Amino acid sequence: MSTNGLDEYWVPEHVKDYLRKLGFVLPLDDMEPWIRSWDDWMSARGDFYDYRDKDGMGRVYAVHRRSIHPAMRVCKEWGSLLLNENVQVVCEDQGATDWINGFFSTTNFMSAAQATVVRAFGLGTGAWALWLDLDKRKVRVRHYDARMVIPLTWDEDGVAECAFVTRAFYRGKAVDQLQMHLKGGMGFSAGLSPSSSSTPSPESPDVLLTNETEETYRIVTVCFDHEGNELSPVGILPVYDTGCPFPTFGIVKPAVTNTRVDMSPYGQSVFADAIDAVQAVDLTFDALINEIDLSKMRVFLSDVLFDREQDGNKNVTIPFGKQDCTVFRKVMSTEDTIQEFAPALRTNGQIEAFRVALQMLGDLTGFGISYFDMDNARGYVKTATEVSSDNSALMRNVRRHENGLEGAIVGIARAVMHAARSLGESIPDEGEVRARWHRWPAGQAEIRKCHEYDNHFPRMRPDGCDDFERLGTKNQGRTAFAIPPRKT
Repeated sequence: MSTNGLDEYWVPEHVKDYLRKLGFVLPLDDMEPWIRSWDDWMSARGDFYDYRDKDGMGRVYAVHRRSIHPAMRVCKEWGSLLLNENVQVVCEDQGATDWINGFFSTTNFMSAAQATVVRAFGLGTGAWALWLDLDKRKVRVRHYDARMVIPLTWDEDGVAECAFVTRAFYRGKAVDQLQMHLKGGMGFSAGLSPSSSSTPSPESPDVLLTNETEETYRIVTVCFDHEGNELSPVGILPVYDTGCPFPTFGIVKPAVTNTRVDMSPYGQSVFADAIDAVQAVDLTFDALINEIDLSKMRVFLSDVLFDREQDGNKNVTIPFGKQDCTVFRKVMSTEDTIQEFAPALRTNGQIEAFRVALQMLGDLTGFGISYFDMDNARGYVKTATEVSSDNSALMRNVRRHENGLEGAIVGIARAVMHAARSLGESIPDEGEVRARWHRWPAGQAEIRKCHEYDNHFPRMRPDGCDDFERLGTKNQGRTAFAIPPRKT
């Protein structure tokens, strides 16, 4: 099945079978149960949230546990910390820098890339891949999460070839689109030129003939209907040689070692080792809301206050109210016509347990113990500026994740510029390419370090010091002094 009960897309079995017949061993087979589990935790569904219980009479009833979606919140926080509008790709040539950042801006890449990082940190893996419209001569970047990514060739250095499976629509009908980004000497032969109308088939082994002299990447596209039959949509090239000598995709993974499946090219969810903390957060939150719900005021009314009506041979009272167990009738009572009862709230203990659960969640997911914390003024999440000044654990993990993401961002940027040149764009050679990350303002110690570099080693100034120039904000109760502009 390509979808589950909630119409979420997963790689269909006929696509997996097609790849197996081509000789590929699919790492998705071992990782998919874990990916499905992490997806359920992000959406707050499963047996933990919807279960059945019995009352004192033995009657079974359904129970739904309330949730603040802590797993999703963790992923969203990492996405907002790592990728925002201040992140840029910097090339050795300024003209190339201006072009690629203009491309990312016009295509809204960073906004979509942040969503990709959110899903990748939740499901363990994500990807950006090259997509070309040859008729319009346009280059675009497609975004994928772990459900749609199938690495085909990999080693300790990373993924060299990869397949991406998505749902598309052709003439009003849903089709499964498989795109394989294959290196020339390891994939489909040059016998299938970009203008060829035939598509490779598992029954035709000659399409896998290799040519060791070719080292460019090709995008092989195969479409299937819902029954697994191959289609040949008009306007889709079966094989397109990009001419690009480096990967035309970038794999996005958190800097977390995959301890679920050994030697897997897939990453691991950032909250995989914090499932118990996720449960604790929702368990304490649900208990807190239940306490408030059960402690609401009850009103007991005397029988004489209820209107009555005839129901056949019976004289029955006319019900009123919201039927939410707040108004009760005292049968055969004429004394104390209105009596109120308000149970005592026990929320202080519930809130303290909720706070501890939040702190453990933050600690186990790399934010540090003070990131998710209850506060009377700010709520239960501090801002990144407030936390970064006194949370060295968070800042170390931010650097680790940035180092892991830089390869994917730089890789897809270089692939975009190479493809655009092949379609006629005039882009200078980019030279060395790197990512410039946004640095959150830190404490006085780091600001002082940047100031010392300015005075003694201006050419060795660390990345991020520009964010501290003319800084006059208060940080954790201490006023951060201003740094004079760097002299050139």
